[in-house]
Amino acid sequence: MMMIMILITIISKYKVLEVAVSRIWKARTKTVPVIIGALGTIKKGLDQKLQVLPGHRSAIELQKIAVMSTAHLLTYLLHGAESFLRS
Repeated sequence: MMMIMILITIISKYKVLEVAVSRIWKARTKTVPVIIGALGTIKKGLDQKLQVLPGHRSAIELQKIAVMSTAHLLTYLLHGAESFLRS
């Protein structure tokens, strides 16, 4: 029950963006919730949701992006913003 409420909240947050994009590009849009954890954790059934999206993204590729983004953010925070930007 709690997961359903979280999913509804996530979809409703992006509904405004969906409407704006459809108006700007004059195209049909659809919100597809795809959640990947900071350490690359994914939910079962992700492959089915990815088939709905345009392009050819694999679950492994999205996991890699999530993990690399987390590593980048941690490096930035642990070494301080100034020293990280100087390098």
